[in-house]
Amino acid sequence: MSDAIKHECGIALLRLLKPLDYYKKKYGTSFYGINKMYLLMEKQHNRGQDGAGFASVKFDMQPGNRYISRVRSNKAQPIQDIFAQINERLNSVLTENPDKKDDVQWQKENMPYLGELFLGHVRYGTFGKNSIESVHPFLRQNNWKHKNLICAGNFNLTNSNQIMQELIELGQHPKENTDTVTVMEKIGHFLDDEVEQLYQDYKSEGVNKKEATDLIAANLQVEKVLQRASKSWDGGYAMAGLIGHGDAFVLRDPAGIRPTYFYQDDEIVVVASERPVIQTVFNVDIDKIQELDRGHALVVKRNGDTSVKPVLEQLPKKSCSFERIYFSRGSDADIYKERKMLGKNVFPQILESIDNDIKNTVFSFIPNTAETSFYGMFEAAEDFLNQQKTEKLLKGNHNLSAKEVTALLSVRPRMEKIAVKDVKLRTFIADDNSRDDLVAHVYDVTYGVVKPTDNLVIIDDSIVRGTTLKKSIIKILDRLNPKKIVIVSSAPQIRFPDCYGIDMAKIGDFIAFKATIALLKETKQTTIIDLVYAKCKQQKDLGDDQIQNFVKEIYAPFTDEEISNKIAEMLKTDDIKSDIEVIYQTVDNLHKAIPEHLGDWYFTGDYPTPGGNRVVNSAFMNFYEGSDARAY
Repeated sequence: MSDAIKHECGIALLRLLKPLDYYKKKYGTSFYGINKMYLLMEKQHNRGQDGAGFASVKFDMQPGNRYISRVRSNKAQPIQDIFAQINERLNSVLTENPDKKDDVQWQKENMPYLGELFLGHVRYGTFGKNSIESVHPFLRQNNWKHKNLICAGNFNLTNSNQIMQELIELGQHPKENTDTVTVMEKIGHFLDDEVEQLYQDYKSEGVNKKEATDLIAANLQVEKVLQRASKSWDGGYAMAGLIGHGDAFVLRDPAGIRPTYFYQDDEIVVVASERPVIQTVFNVDIDKIQELDRGHALVVKRNGDTSVKPVLEQLPKKSCSFERIYFSRGSDADIYKERKMLGKNVFPQILESIDNDIKNTVFSFIPNTAETSFYGMFEAAEDFLNQQKTEKLLKGNHNLSAKEVTALLSVRPRMEKIAVKDVKLRTFIADDNSRDDLVAHVYDVTYGVVKPTDNLVIIDDSIVRGTTLKKSIIKILDRLNPKKIVIVSSAPQIRFPDCYGIDMAKIGDFIAFKATIALLKETKQTTIIDLVYAKCKQQKDLGDDQIQNFVKEIYAPFTDEEISNKIAEMLKTDDIKSDIEVIYQTVDNLHKAIPEHLGDWYFTGDYPTPGGNRVVNSAFMNFYEGSDARAY
């Protein structure tokens, strides 16, 4: 997408089911797990570039020996940084002990990070400072193995303040009021409680503390801990955790908003946020990788037993469609097809815009992530032309010469690489006064392929704020002097904030919202703005399950086309010579393209959890009151 917004986070969990000796003999290294974790994280770097973290747990270590290791980074290239640190530590130990390079047991006992259980995380900071303290995994320490907890997640909760208050009422005093710490402390509280209850049960049977250790590890019901801890969570999440004695879990939210995939064989259990990551790293067939069902937890016990347990009552499946439009790796087989279909589905609107004039139209895309939807759009253009050719040939005109037939068949849509991003300028930092001029030169354009009689159709993944379009892209496309520039969004108009992971918290930032407010003012319907604010304010003290999304009423007076036309008007500055038109995908066509992933709240305002309605109302009240505060 041409507008930069923060992405999802990514998780990677790996459990080695064999002794480390096995991997040394089969794969030539005892660092097999660490190497695979590097690949799992690096292939999810698209999901987070602000920070990365890695944690490991060793099994069967003697008391007094370290069995949990963790490293985190918020450097410019955090994944490379943490694994450089890991490699440096491992290599220094081997350099000092060259005779131990094949002694796996010694390596396990004396080298950090080498273990059987691993958790990795890549993140984008959605708000607050990108400090090292904000980087996952988070660690909750205790001298009891069973009470050590390491957590990392791809998530955002709409009610973290409520959960914080619940912790206080439970007698806790969390050190930070962040959603990650709050979630970890909530799990930790019930983990402590469950472990203590098991110990008391064994104690009543005459079992001492040392003997109880293995019994607690074997009989701890992780799903019960998660059920108690997550009862009041409202949001989208894939929450992963390691427990000090060796259990591991990943819990997915009840609406399936955040993606989670896993694979198991006799050597490993692996979980990741994206399916092709597992396919590539472990070279497994797509049909062997499972999607974790919503409201369920994948639980891997210390003894290797793996099961999927129901934890929360399922809500209707509303997995995030925006994730598939833009954030996820396009190499996933289904996502690739879906993105192509988005391009195909929007083509009839494009055809209408250019008056069916394929001959005098150049098709392209910007940025590179829109390339797959471009292929779908281009195939639709080819299909349209082929239909026209077929109709001409079947009209019964048998007097066409071979030259005329060849000329007819040679007509094809015009596809060109129009805009190329200049990476050197991408990260250049300048003062605000010169920034706009620099932004206008971030892309280079290809000259000589667009004529003054041509339409220029450019497809983008999505248009969120329109800032880059207005300040850069439209200006550079106008240098080519086309008759008309048609900006196409493969996603519908973004009208409402997201509060489940994507950083879209302020409704006043959205170009569709700005355009609608402008239309209300132009048509003298500003009383609607006041009425919606009053309705939102009246709901301020209601429970989440009683709140309605009244912000939908802001958009009700206008059609999608009227709002799109206003957006085009707002994007065109006085120095632009070409006509400008903006086309958005319809919600119906979005659902046809991505039928199994119907989360569309940022387009429709239909939030999958009650907390979403509270967030959108808060976002609107912040806009009305002129507050720059976040809605969650």
